[in-house]
Amino acid sequence: MTPNDICARVDEMACLDRLAAMVQHKSYTETEGERALAAKMADICTDLGMHSYLQPVEGERVNAIATLKGAGGGASLLFNGHLDTNPATSGWTVDPWGGVIDDEFIYGIGVSNMKAGDAAYLCAVETIQNAGVTLKGDVILSFVVGELQGGIGTVRMIEQGVRADYFINSEPTDLQALTLHAGAFSFEIGLVGSTRHLSKREEACDALAAAAALVPRINGITFSGATDPAHKAVNRGHVGILRAGLGPEFHEWRPPQVADHAKVVGTCRYAPSQSVAGVIRDLEQMLDALKLEFPGLETTLGAHDVRKNKPQMPPFEVPQDARIVGVMNTAHLAVRGMAQPTGAIKPPSFFGTDAAHLAAAGMEGIVCGPGGEFNTMPDERVRRTQFIDCVKMYIHAICDICGTV
Repeated sequence: MTPNDICARVDEMACLDRLAAMVQHKSYTETEGERALAAKMADICTDLGMHSYLQPVEGERVNAIATLKGAGGGASLLFNGHLDTNPATSGWTVDPWGGVIDDEFIYGIGVSNMKAGDAAYLCAVETIQNAGVTLKGDVILSFVVGELQGGIGTVRMIEQGVRADYFINSEPTDLQALTLHAGAFSFEIGLVGSTRHLSKREEACDALAAAAALVPRINGITFSGATDPAHKAVNRGHVGILRAGLGPEFHEWRPPQVADHAKVVGTCRYAPSQSVAGVIRDLEQMLDALKLEFPGLETTLGAHDVRKNKPQMPPFEVPQDARIVGVMNTAHLAVRGMAQPTGAIKPPSFFGTDAAHLAAAGMEGIVCGPGGEFNTMPDERVRRTQFIDCVKMYIHAICDICGTV
């Protein structure tokens, strides 16, 4: 049976129902719901005849790992996606956990980031099984937690020996082939000046004004050391928090005085040819220049981490002539009838993904999944056609990499 024959057996409504059921599980990161969904995914895979288990991560947190064993003689393929989601925000017009489906979309918090990707590889394997096809190589399905904490779930999975010859990370790329994305480094900058009453403002060193001047410079930065234009193109700095006031407590009750303390918290994106150390050096040079403009200003710079021992997301890159890239390009052409956009695709190239941890462990892989267009926003949704096309693309990839008997 050919991959096209198997794809003809995809049950669209059954696949959408699988995804809707996942959306209906409220799986906020680091909550009981996250573990409950992992347990549900393990149960589903067990019911489908796969070897499935819950893998410890930290505390009560677990990954769900399932393997469809092949007959032998083929390469192995690992699918990777996270179950934890961001919180629902204001502005929704449908129930974020309703699994609402209309003629064009399926809606829900986390449906794009990234339950549609999780469901797509589960449905691809289920369709192959229902078609009675036997694979040569193993297919491993990993439903991890903690991607939103730097990929702790995938890091623990790798530490416990889960490996494959190739991997597909299903983060939302709108089915484009992402072969390069930036690494992420979160920073915290402290600024200390000196206060005066506004009547003597000229004698003060205004930490708030210095911070306000710093923000657009960080947001517009390009880091040193990029070896080619593609690497430079994934550079980005962003300030997400700015706080200022009087004293280290940032007192706000005395606005006639010049603020003598400020804090700037943000994140930087850097390429594989760059490093965290280089990012820090560039930020330090920026702060040295700022101190010349604001005499008396003192600055500190360090990594910002709200969780102890949180992994950092390194950059990811796979050669565009790698086998896994060619496999996905071929699958896209077969299913969608057009060449697949491939490379450092924006905006996904600014993401951090678990693909970086998998690649660092020596596996060859790619990032390609459904969703992205309406990612992390009110009424988060994925196009039905894109989700089903992804199921079919994954069927092609599994048959190509693993081989059939």
